[in-house]
Amino acid sequence: MKKYILSMLLLATLSNFSQKKYPKDYFRSPLEIPIVLSGTFGELRSNHFHAGLDIKTQGKQGLKVFAVADGYVSRIKVQQFGYGKAIYVTHQNGFTSVYGHLSKFSDEIEKYVKSIQYKKEDYQTGNLYFKEDKFPLKKGAIFAYTGDTGGSGGPHLHYEIRNTKTESIINPLLFGLKVDDSKSPTIQGVKAYSLNSDARINQQNKSFSIPIKNIAKGKYSADRISASGTIGFGVSVFDRLDKATNKNGIYSLEMLVNEKRFYYIDVETFTFSESKFINLHIDYEYYKKYKRRYQKTFKETADKLSMYKNLINNGKINIKKGFNYIVKIIAKDFKGNVSSVKIPIAGKESNAIFKEQIDSTEYQIIAKEFQKFTKKNVTIAFPKNTFYKNVNLDFEVNKGIAKIHTPTIPLDKRFTLTFNVSKYSEAEKQQLYIANLEYVKYPRYQFTRKKDSTFYTTSKTLGNYTLLSDNIKPKIKLLYFKDKQWISSLKTIKVKISDIGSGIKNWRATIDGKWILMQYNHKKKILTYNFNDKKLVGSKHIFKIVVSDNVGNTKDLSATFYKKQVN
Repeated sequence: MKKYILSMLLLATLSNFSQKKYPKDYFRSPLEIPIVLSGTFGELRSNHFHAGLDIKTQGKQGLKVFAVADGYVSRIKVQQFGYGKAIYVTHQNGFTSVYGHLSKFSDEIEKYVKSIQYKKEDYQTGNLYFKEDKFPLKKGAIFAYTGDTGGSGGPHLHYEIRNTKTESIINPLLFGLKVDDSKSPTIQGVKAYSLNSDARINQQNKSFSIPIKNIAKGKYSADRISASGTIGFGVSVFDRLDKATNKNGIYSLEMLVNEKRFYYIDVETFTFSESKFINLHIDYEYYKKYKRRYQKTFKETADKLSMYKNLINNGKINIKKGFNYIVKIIAKDFKGNVSSVKIPIAGKESNAIFKEQIDSTEYQIIAKEFQKFTKKNVTIAFPKNTFYKNVNLDFEVNKGIAKIHTPTIPLDKRFTLTFNVSKYSEAEKQQLYIANLEYVKYPRYQFTRKKDSTFYTTSKTLGNYTLLSDNIKPKIKLLYFKDKQWISSLKTIKVKISDIGSGIKNWRATIDGKWILMQYNHKKKILTYNFNDKKLVGSKHIFKIVVSDNVGNTKDLSATFYKKQVN
């Protein structure tokens, strides 16, 4: 018990120390509404940890965004996906705040950004960098408005704080942002893992779920298991905050073995470059099969995450015959609300009745070596260290479909997939593209590079791929007005575009032959032009748009409209 108390005191001291590194009263809230989160910092996402807070905007767009402290706009980026419209503000205290999925910027900034977009004739600006004197901001200044741009799933503000020098991301809650949370995390499940061929858990040499029951608020228990050898655990857990029903991530995860801490991780800070190791931190195979994430309470050898602290044997537990153990896994949210599960273990040797099936496919991957295999008209090539460990790979080509194992093994690098297309005519080649068939009903276009008799792509996802042909042009539909119609009351032109084959690649729209900026909402498939961008001369105008898909099929639409000009 003394060791446990000392461990808790040490952990509390470290936690207090880490929080003292960050000023609590320097930054104000970026919004003037109560802070309710739809996403927490470090939350488990596809192939990455969430790099900020997602702040709910009451289902609305256009809420004012305030500068959280004195500083200056150091960077702006507008892109179709990702953060959409984003602003980076550098502050005097060594931190940079980031605001994503914005609908628009303040008038001065908006005017500048649109001048760049019209000059480039492109919605996407790339990175625009600024010095201190271009767009200085005072604390509380309104410089943008919330939105739903980029890869957003709905209206909200993505808010980050970064170390200006290192670009590492830091949990914004450490800076004093107030969020109501009185609820303990919910533990959904526990898994046990046999970590070598000699390990046994309930006479099994494999991973499996352990039934748990909720015995009190924040307290769970499991039936006693028998085990021997080196084993590990994983836990599926989420948190809910007050005033919201959505599931969020936890702040820290800890494992005690007989009251001694073996494992600890928290989401105080991390770097973008290490975020990919989330696929080793979770049970990736289980997630790809069943869409539920289990966080391991042991560290894989190739896992380079910096968020682990003072691990013993990387969280792996050596169970000895004749000894009893109590494993306690503790999940906390940022406010310190706690849930835990206890797993009693009896050290007992046994023969394995059930074992993990050993893959003995003919294609053996040596992780540290370059590997290249060809079958029929398909070649796959893996750079050194594409895989985190040596594996046996299933590779076959049948009826034009290249089956490259299953998408249950995480990759560190992209591999190259090449199709020989020499049997196709030039006209057929023009319409062909490489598609990923993970979702059979919805083949996904892979960026396809075409070179003579070979087409190739790169990917970080194993699975099924094939060549598909797209001969269908995109579709374009005018919204809210028709050809030769007066539209004096309209503030925008809206067009719906779609493509059922390779997908939309680009579009170009003009009014009276001059390029106009149309913003694309990829969720609704709607392009929007705002008449405030340019003053029209006269009342009769010709709107034209050309839309292309990824293999070059194009569709154009022209419409004449009439609009009275307001002085």
